[in-house]
Formats: sequence, structure tokens, C-alpha cells
Amino acid sequence: MTRPATPSGQGSCPNVVLVVTDDQGYGDFGCTGNPWLKTPSLDALHDEAVRLRRFHVDPMCAPSRAALMTGCYSARAGVWSTLTGRYFLGLDKATMATAFLDAGYRTGMFGKWHLGDGNRYRPHDRGFEEALYHGGGVIGEMPDHWDNDYFNATFNRNGVLESFRDTYCTDVWFREAGDFVERCTQQGESFFCYLATNAPHCPYDVDERYARPYLEQGLPEERARFFGMIANLDENVGRLCETLDRFGIAEDTVLIYMGDNGTACGARVDAAGHVVDGYNAGMRGKKCWATDGGHRNLCLVRWRGGGWRGGRDVGELTAHFDLLPTLAGACGLAIGDVDGLDLGPALRGGHDPALVSRSIVVHNQQRDNPEKYKDFEVLAGDWRLVQTTEWGPGRRELTSVAHDPGQRTDLSREHPDVVDRLMRVYEAWWRGLDAEFAQVWPFYLGAGAEVTMTAHAWHGTTRPTGIYDQNHCRLGVAQNGHWLVRVLVAGRYRFELRRWPREAGAGITSGLPARAGAPHVTDRPEGVALTIRRASLAVFDDGSGALRSEASAPVDDAIECVTFLVDLPTGLHRVLTRLVDEDGTERGAYYAYVSLANCDDAGFSA
Repeated sequence: MTRPATPSGQGSCPNVVLVVTDDQGYGDFGCTGNPWLKTPSLDALHDEAVRLRRFHVDPMCAPSRAALMTGCYSARAGVWSTLTGRYFLGLDKATMATAFLDAGYRTGMFGKWHLGDGNRYRPHDRGFEEALYHGGGVIGEMPDHWDNDYFNATFNRNGVLESFRDTYCTDVWFREAGDFVERCTQQGESFFCYLATNAPHCPYDVDERYARPYLEQGLPEERARFFGMIANLDENVGRLCETLDRFGIAEDTVLIYMGDNGTACGARVDAAGHVVDGYNAGMRGKKCWATDGGHRNLCLVRWRGGGWRGGRDVGELTAHFDLLPTLAGACGLAIGDVDGLDLGPALRGGHDPALVSRSIVVHNQQRDNPEKYKDFEVLAGDWRLVQTTEWGPGRRELTSVAHDPGQRTDLSREHPDVVDRLMRVYEAWWRGLDAEFAQVWPFYLGAGAEVTMTAHAWHGTTRPTGIYDQNHCRLGVAQNGHWLVRVLVAGRYRFELRRWPREAGAGITSGLPARAGAPHVTDRPEGVALTIRRASLAVFDDGSGALRSEASAPVDDAIECVTFLVDLPTGLHRVLTRLVDEDGTERGAYYAYVSLANCDDAGFSA
């Protein structure tokens, strides 16, 4: 394979390494003024790169990743939550990886995906030739391999499980990415490497030697470990930069470093979002908040051979969805309609009037069905029109970050014209998303491989947060919701319902021992035994709500699962399961394994 040519036909296009960390905010760097945290490698990159100083993402991780991969607002890509099945990246959107692959690049991703766990949504279904990743949004969430932790885990490599023992997860991602870079370089092929870490997201598990310097400064233990995870990231970034230099490709490689939302643990805020302790670069709010502290991040962009260097700042509003059109311009990628702008002129030091005049809307839904006016901010120049709902005091405010970066002074009475103008921006933006809000992306059945569905993807849960962590499974939390499935091939399907995943090897009513005492690893609670006595499965037509199939079966303590055989036509269906205790308590089956049935399959017929 020959290296792709630049759009002008002069020479070859650059390689791209895109590093995205999880929960590292703007203030979680030494180079942005953090008084405790030491990040020498990132500080060195900061001094050489072009810094996007007013760079904004979503307030939570999966939406940010959807926008990054598609160049569109996250909700336009079908993602506005990290749970409730609303983290499945819409199949009507091509990804950044597909664009690079179509342009002749080798493509690889390593780390956190969190844009869909089922067939068609996985990274190796969405343009990545090589993908090594954990399940769900965090190691140890429901879609992840059972009992994974940050030091010992089983990850998924292109659909095949692979064990990694006694190796820290961040070190795995960077090592594997380095191997990918080396292979491509040796073969003379351009590459796109997406290195998306789960660190420094909780649990704040890291080797003591990284956390110790911050504990010795008297920081709270969680923050010391959070900073220790960033110190490990910094060390890995240093090795990555050395690798690019050693292979002689640093000049021809675009290196981007960014986070996916505001800080999670670098600061503590009060009910209004103002910092109580810690450091957040003077901003209001943190992860999840609609104020700037929830979504402003630091993006470092370096391309030595392309003039994107020099320790310069871009001070205009930029966003995660700008990176795809920017890389398309630099690398000759063909992309469709996007919401972002090509930042190439600004990165080279030029002036772009489109950046000066733009408005950006940020919101946090984190629920199955979006609610208009919930936790949003409209950004235009220095103006910020914010509505706090779940995260904040519950009022609409207008602030100017030019003179009030902490967003403490409400100027809405003094500038009602600005409020009206920015509200019109929001209203038009919301109207443009109606079709996306109505689209629910399903699991696909009958396309070949067995499909695993977990409670992480339930719709219609009785509380917004639902069931998402393996601890919820251990505790036997009584929640339920339904899965949306699209049947591609009419026929008989085998539904295997479980409380525990297969790899746990536990009976459906059995408990499991607590996990405690492992070095550097957060304990997990005892898995409580349950008195489940009956299991049921109901399948409804998604359009009419009509019941398609229903079956119920007794449960005894000797079995691991209950299997139902269901005849299904093609189309969209809702799947609802129930596990009922002897006292009448109900919960859904936390795990379901679904496949086309064989003629000799046994189970209860629906």
C-alpha cells in the first residue's frame, strides 16, 4: 500500500495520532497552572504545539466521542447519554476511521470506545482495522468482561477476547498503540491511531508510586490517585513522543491530545458550581455541568512538518467536532456534511472570520428521552447563556467570560437583547435535532454472530442512571428496562437470560464472594444471593406496542440461566425480561445472549 498523497498532490499525507483521555479537565495539567500536578511531558508538548484555548467538548464522555468521530453535534450522531442505549453511534454517520481507511490509511484504536457494544457498532465494525478495547464506558461496567480491573483484565481484540495480566491498563493502550505505529512505519504506510484511555476515570486505581507524591502534599486520597493516573498518562505521552522521534516520523505526524469533558476529581464545587477546593483554572462547574468548567478542555495540536507548532494559542471558540474536518483538510479525506469547521488556517496562524462569528451549543441530557432546556449553554464569543437544571441552581444566566471567567455575575437583565439572540440560536439548534431524538439505534439480531445485551443498554429504566456497573449486578439492584432489537432474519431465536454473565460461572440465584485486598485495586462488594423463582420474556412490536411473544418459566437454584425460544418476524421489537423473587421483587435479566436457534436447541417456547 502506498502512502496517500496530500490534497495538493505534493508529497504524502501526515500520519495522525489522536489521544483522548477520560475525565481530565482543562485544569488538570501543570501547564494550565495546577499548583500540585506535575506533567512534564504534556508541558513540553504544550510548549511546542498549537493550543486550542477555548476548546469545548460535551460534558460527558460518550457524547464527546460521538462528536469527535463524526464531526457532528453528538445528538445528531445519535448519542446524548452514556447509558440507556443512547450511546450507540448512529449507523447513518460515517466515522473518522472510515474516512481515513477510505483514503488509504491504516487504522487502529486502543482503549475506550463506548459507542456501542453490539454487532455493527463496535470499533472494528466502524472503520478500524485493528481495535483493542474494553466493554462499556469504564473497565468494570456491565458490558465489560466480568471482574476486569485496571491491572488484570480481558480485553476485546477485533472480536476475540485476550487476557492481560499484571499490566496497568493505560500502559497496555500506549504499548499496543506504539506497536501499531511501528508496524505501519516499517511497512511505509500512513496510519491513523486513535488512543482513547479510560484513565483518569474512576475507580482511581493506580500504582502507589504515582499517587504518593500527591498524598505527601496533603491532597485528599481520591484526588491524589486521580493525579497519579494523570502522572502515569504523562509518562506514557513522553514515551509516545520518543517513539515518533526514534522512528523519524515526528515531522510527518499530527499529534493531538485532548480530554472528553471537564475534570471529574481535580476540584470540588458547591451547589452553584463554584470551586470549593482543588483547581479548575478559575472556571465554574466540572464534569456534567453546562457551565464552562463542565466542557471546556485543552486541545494540543502538533504537526511540525505542516506548521502546526510554535507554542501558539488559538483563542477563538473551537470544538471537538472541528477535528474531523480539520484532519480531512490536512490528510485528503472525503467526508460528508459536518457541523465542525476546518481549523487549518487558524492552526497555521491565520485569521478565520468563521471562528469569530460562530455560536456553539452544549447540553447534558444523560437520560433516555431528551428534555428541552435541560442543562445547556450557548457560547458566542465571550458570551455564555447557561441553563442549569439537574447540575446547578436551576436558573438561566447570562455571563461574559472575558471579565468573569468564573461565571459569577448574571448579566441577563442588563443585556436582554443578547439573551434573546442566544435563545434563538438554541431554539433553532433544538429544532434541527428532532429527527435524531426520535431515532433509537437497536441491537441487530440474525446477522450472524450471537449478540450480548446488558442492562447498560436498557431503555425506559425507572431512574435515569439505570444499571451500568458490575457492582449493581453484585448488589442485585431491582431495576428494569427494555432492549430495542431489529430482527433482520425472521425465525426462531434463542434468548438466554442470566443474572450473572457466562464467564462468572455462577448460578442464577447464587451469590459471589467480595473482591478485596488486591494491590492498588478498589474493592468490589459481595455478590448477594437472590431468591429468584420465576423468569419471563415478553417481546412487543415497537411501532404498535402489540405483544408478539410471551413466556414464563420456573427457576430453581441449580441453574445458571433460563432459555426461551421465540419466533420473531423481521422488524423492530422491544424485549422485556423479568426475574421475580419469592417475595415478588422484580428486576430485569442483567444479561441476555441472543442468537438464531438451532434445531436441537432446548428451552421454553414463547
